[in-house]
Amino acid sequence: MSLTPPAGVTPVPEQPDPAADVPTTADLTPSEPTPAAEPAAGEPATPGLAASVLVTAEEPAAAVLAGSAAEAADRLLTRPTIGLGDVVPVPASVTPRPAAHFVLPADAAVRVSADPAARDVAAQLAELLRPATGLPLPVTDLPAAPGALVLTLAATAPRGSTAVREWAEEEYRLDVDVDGVRITAGTANGLFHGVQTLRQLLPTAVESRTPVAERWVVPGGTIVDRPRFPYRGAMLDVARHFFTVDDVCRVIDHLARYKLNHLHLHLTDDQGWRIAVDSWPRLTAVDGSTGVGGGPGGWYTAADYRRIVGYAARRHVTVVPEVDLPGHTNAALVAYPELAPDKVAPPPYTGTEVGFSYVDPTDERTYDFVADVLGEVAALTPGPWLHIGGDEAYKVKGVAYTGFVERVQRIVAGLGRTVVGWHQIAPAGQVHGRVLQWWGTNGDDPTVAEAVRRGARLILSPGNHAYLDMKYAPDTPLGHDWAGLIDVHRAYHWDPATHLADVPAEAVLGVEAPLWTESVTSLAEIEFLIFPRLPALAELAWSAPSTRSWTGFRERLAGQGPRWHAAGITFHPSPEIPWPATSAGGHLPGTAGTYRNPAPSQPAPGRDLTAPDTR
Repeated sequence: MSLTPPAGVTPVPEQPDPAADVPTTADLTPSEPTPAAEPAAGEPATPGLAASVLVTAEEPAAAVLAGSAAEAADRLLTRPTIGLGDVVPVPASVTPRPAAHFVLPADAAVRVSADPAARDVAAQLAELLRPATGLPLPVTDLPAAPGALVLTLAATAPRGSTAVREWAEEEYRLDVDVDGVRITAGTANGLFHGVQTLRQLLPTAVESRTPVAERWVVPGGTIVDRPRFPYRGAMLDVARHFFTVDDVCRVIDHLARYKLNHLHLHLTDDQGWRIAVDSWPRLTAVDGSTGVGGGPGGWYTAADYRRIVGYAARRHVTVVPEVDLPGHTNAALVAYPELAPDKVAPPPYTGTEVGFSYVDPTDERTYDFVADVLGEVAALTPGPWLHIGGDEAYKVKGVAYTGFVERVQRIVAGLGRTVVGWHQIAPAGQVHGRVLQWWGTNGDDPTVAEAVRRGARLILSPGNHAYLDMKYAPDTPLGHDWAGLIDVHRAYHWDPATHLADVPAEAVLGVEAPLWTESVTSLAEIEFLIFPRLPALAELAWSAPSTRSWTGFRERLAGQGPRWHAAGITFHPSPEIPWPATSAGGHLPGTAGTYRNPAPSQPAPGRDLTAPDTR
């Protein structure tokens, strides 16, 4: 199948007023002084373009006209190509000031508060801008000077002329005027999100890795922004097919671009074990080399994993490691048959069926294994979460299952971490702070609602809206369809706060978009499946419902296509989106527009054939 834009996809129409689709939120937007040079209604946004030319006897008419033409041309060149509201996710409050556009000068500097975390964000802003602009952009201390990019870390920020308010953990304010750009936030997290917004307000060429001749214009005005949910993430399955450290870091960059702040790594499954555990070395020595379809496999050393965690932390993304238990454990049983119920090692498994494997919940050696593995993973992971899986353990039933989960939850709590598990762990006893990740397709789930009443919180990953391994359409060249087809509209058109019956909005911690990789073998295929749906889910997680609309989103999303093209990102040119004519989705490398299917799935040994195949 050709992955270039279908015939009939039209260019993005002329953009409306940037504020038109983004309501101003009075309680979030500090009052602003009226700019002295605001144009009157009906006048051009750039002052001076409609002014008459006065010819005097002292100066030839031709010279005056030439001078006026040159001035008008220069002003046209300094008009921004991006509207202040053309940002994904849509900000909480946008106040354009058309007379206050900023042009990045050749001697621009990034000036920042004297705080190490803030200074690191400033360094990342400079690193982001230097390749395309070709400017040195030194990072220096405040105070600011004209032409500066200013990042200020402050516990409080002015509201109007007198009021002061506390800033939320990830909130930021971005002010643009002719003298510079200022990003203010209470934390480095907020500053970093403000940098990602500034990135989208600069011309598309900012994504180039080589210098570009461009007027680097930022539209004037103020954005005040904050997230709706604290947990906004995506999951990458590295167990079915292994992906390198560099691949994972590239995915982290994609998350950070759209203000997602968690990366869930599915590290273990039937087909392979992807993280080294010193106390159980055969896990990777034996099972690191396998994958779906007989793929090459691979695993992360402790140093590799620390590199991923550190790379993510610098981009304000928290890694959530998952060790799937008690099912999805065939790889572990191959390496250590004493964990198997019959103490016999099964053969390595490279198919894609689920539900047939499990560790012995009655053997104390199993809990030694769990404690050792989770302890070592926790020691490598500074974030607060440990994901224990818990799904599709079809052969561990009733009290055996809930007893196992409750004991593993206590192990996690003893490590000082918060347990996360797929929603199948809901019947088990509650531990403080427990989080259930819901991946169902029916919004009526009484068992999960009851767990919430007992104190559980939720991350929502509905399979029929958020699973990025689902096909876009019947002819999509890779992916699944067991949860249905998920086009961009379906990914965008649901509300996490009201999606589950009898679950209050305050119990919803956030949203996560999983990408299972049974049929995904390369970074290009990852990108093809996550773009353009990941930004849709990011906007659901970040933006308030009152600021969102499908009409506005599809126009703003269309503007991201040229940026992905400039950044070398493969994406699916969904026909729902009015991509610009210059923005083409990428072919999957080596496929001539079609996807090569993996090796046929081998039967699952001993699988319960009455269990649904949901992975």
